[in-house]
Amino acid sequence: MPEENQNGSISYSLAPYTGVWTKAEAGHLLRRTMFGPTNQQIVDTVTNGMAASVVSLLTIPAIIPPVAYESGETITTFGNPWVADVYPTNPVDLTSTINARNLSLAVWIVKRMNEETYSIAEKMCLFWQNHFAAPFCIDPRATYDYHALIRSHALGNFKQFAKDVTINPCMLLFLNGATNTLYSPNENYARELLELFTIGKGDQIAVGDYTTYKEEDVAAGAKILTGYIVDGLVSDTIPNVTANYTALYHDTTTKTLSTHFGSVSVPNAGAAEYSNYIDIIFQQNTLAEYMCRNIYRYFVNYDLTVDVETNVIPDMAATLIANNYEILPVMTELLSSQHFYDISVRGALIKSPLDMMFSVFNSTESVPGFDLLTDSEMYAFIYSVCDVMGQSYAEPPSVAGWPAYYQEPSFSQLWLNSAYIKLRFKITDFATIYTGVPGNGNNWKLSVFTFLDSLSSPADPVAVIDDIADVFAPKGLDMAQKLLLKAILTNGLPDFEWTVQYNDYVANPGNVTFSDPVKLRIELVLQRMFQMPEFQTI
Repeated sequence: MPEENQNGSISYSLAPYTGVWTKAEAGHLLRRTMFGPTNQQIVDTVTNGMAASVVSLLTIPAIIPPVAYESGETITTFGNPWVADVYPTNPVDLTSTINARNLSLAVWIVKRMNEETYSIAEKMCLFWQNHFAAPFCIDPRATYDYHALIRSHALGNFKQFAKDVTINPCMLLFLNGATNTLYSPNENYARELLELFTIGKGDQIAVGDYTTYKEEDVAAGAKILTGYIVDGLVSDTIPNVTANYTALYHDTTTKTLSTHFGSVSVPNAGAAEYSNYIDIIFQQNTLAEYMCRNIYRYFVNYDLTVDVETNVIPDMAATLIANNYEILPVMTELLSSQHFYDISVRGALIKSPLDMMFSVFNSTESVPGFDLLTDSEMYAFIYSVCDVMGQSYAEPPSVAGWPAYYQEPSFSQLWLNSAYIKLRFKITDFATIYTGVPGNGNNWKLSVFTFLDSLSSPADPVAVIDDIADVFAPKGLDMAQKLLLKAILTNGLPDFEWTVQYNDYVANPGNVTFSDPVKLRIELVLQRMFQMPEFQTI
């Protein structure tokens, strides 16, 4: 349950926030919209103010496609994009190339998150990957196109997004849309379009009736969606994968929807019929509320209390409807609202494995910085570690996404159990006090000096610990915790000893006699910080 703020009440208003604007509020905004804000980004956000910062965050920068790096790639030369390249004819080489491109995709995703700019882009992309939860498909080019589609619609029009993803080759393959024909109707996508992607299932009120749709709507939807096939899969001559309408496979009868949709008829419209059907679905006001609940749970709090359902969700839904299902106005309103900055929602979510991983690397401005092969192997390692901790990006466990985003009553608490927490500690230990993330004979550790030198007053041990708390603890640390971290930083010596030690390091650049002790102390502090419960929340 939410906790009360200092005034004894919780604000549920979506009116613009006008309260104090400090590192606490700025840090909350950035942790919810980025994977790991730096201290300087938090400071700059304070300086720029809430309104300007929200505008800056709500942009989606362009991306560079994934490139070949793995030795199994047999067509594309090292370092070049493969997303429009064909495949070899030899079956052994074909399998090798598919595997190499899937690895390249995983590396591309991790690299994007590690090198994120001041933008909500990567957080939004993960939100939509969880919502339209298609996994890797047989052709990595189609998988890439699916992720490029997600990015292009990340803050765009949700109705158009639903239409485009419906005939996206990766989705057509995932939920059997490519084999959904007049002769053999398949209800998989028609069901998930209603149950998970648009209006939600709702409570069951009768056999085959879920308050928002009926089983007859699933059957009718399957007929409406017939006729699209996928061409160019793993082709040695066709450079891309496409979805194409084939009239021969389309059910041309008039379909009638249930009373939940006003018993409306959907006449044959050929290639455009699926689009007309989605327009009908979007006339249901329950769709806006369903989507806004998903947005709220991901960006604010999983706890949909009666007050949230009464005061927050309807207002978000009204904004979505008033703006013809554009996502940007909803996100602008939410991230600028009084409710979003209420103390009750800060630190309310447990970090996902991806959030945890990149709050470690990104907040310390740590990137591998070796070469393409080495960096790629390190990113592949990070991808696999997140997989073991329960979150393999691009491989959601089911069409519903990851349980931590929807499964009541635990939600984000599912990210933590005795096995997962040990893995979290182990990987952060690797990044701080041990050898680092391995790759191609090298190791990647945190950029300790880059992080330290960017703090407000690196020579002052009290200021160092305060800044570390501001960056990594959403609800701050108490005095005892700060004193513990300061004792680790100073090795139990008086504060001035750290000041002398740091200044000696600054005065003797490149001299490990002075830099190594400073590096060790910061690594030990961060290692302890990353094991605190306060670090595991966002």
